[in-house]
Amino acid sequence: MPSAFAALLEPLSNVLNAASVVAANRNSAHTWWTGIVGAVLLAVVFAGVRLYADVTLMLFFVVTGAVGWWRWRFGGEARTELPVTHATRRDAALTLLFVAVVVGGYGGVLHAFTQASAPFVDSAILALSVAATWLLMERKVESWWLWIAADVLSVPLYVSKGIPVTALLYAGYLVNAVWGLAHWRTLARRDALLA
Repeated sequence: MPSAFAALLEPLSNVLNAASVVAANRNSAHTWWTGIVGAVLLAVVFAGVRLYADVTLMLFFVVTGAVGWWRWRFGGEARTELPVTHATRRDAALTLLFVAVVVGGYGGVLHAFTQASAPFVDSAILALSVAATWLLMERKVESWWLWIAADVLSVPLYVSKGIPVTALLYAGYLVNAVWGLAHWRTLARRDALLA
């Protein structure tokens, strides 16, 4: 059960994280600063319910928020805005390998050495979210497939842990990710024509 303090932070963190997710869908650089603040607050909530992989994930989001903002604004040719593109086969293979290693490795460590709840599912959410963020930082369409998978795992886990506001928000994220996938496919076609 979350503490009273974490229960107050949960709605605020989720409002900021929802704004970040919608901004990402809309291809807006505001996704990064709203995500940083929301991640800090949600890390406190996750620590309160012993979802340690999710705490790690929130800290990752803080760091990647700064890098992602910079990449989107100045990561293109001659420090121009980075275009929306598709991941390469190499990107896809490395992403799948990363997810498998993190789920097995980090999940195993959490299972063996902590009292973590659902260590392998929690680690899968971590791995998928890290990989999705990496692809999102590079403005790759395929990031949305990974967000869809992470959200499908997150909703039932968060319901089972008694954080229903977060579970409901992640259900909304799932809808947003499906929409984001369609929207970014259109953006990639547009950016390919402009290249």
